Amino acid sequence: DFTVNNQDGKPVKLSSFKGKKVVLYFYPNDETPGCTEEACNLRDNYKVLQKQGYEVLGISTNTEAQHQKFIKKEKLPFPLLADVDKAVHKKYGTWGEKSMFGNKFMGTLRTTFIIDEKGKIAHVIDSPNTKNHAEEVLSLL
Repeated sequence: DFTVNNQDGKPVKLSSFKGKKVVLYFYPNDETPGCTEEACNLRDNYKVLQKQGYEVLGISTNTEAQHQKFIKKEKLPFPLLADVDKAVHKKYGTWGEKSMFGNKFMGTLRTTFIIDEKGKIAHVIDSPNTKNHAEEVLSLL
């Protein structure tokens, strides 16, 4: 369980979603190509996910203000959580070493956790397909 602020500065507690399935997706950065693609795919399939009993929560190390801008620009219907101190990332093992163009650095490891109605992790999707992420989630039914 964890509590972290959403884009509006309101605390969101994971355990408050008991009784629902949760798509908790960790992504590196607001308004970058892959993260936008992933968020928009989830947005475009949000009603289908909800009909299957899922709630969607995006989480990154971006600030509340950055999340507000991203939500507004992309018309995202689900909350984005601001894990600026990386506490939730570290708890879920999604903060780690990455490499790009031969350079190593620390960052968010794109990962999605499907949490069941009892609050237990039912599935983990490592390196989700950003273009078809909702489809990946729905295929786990």
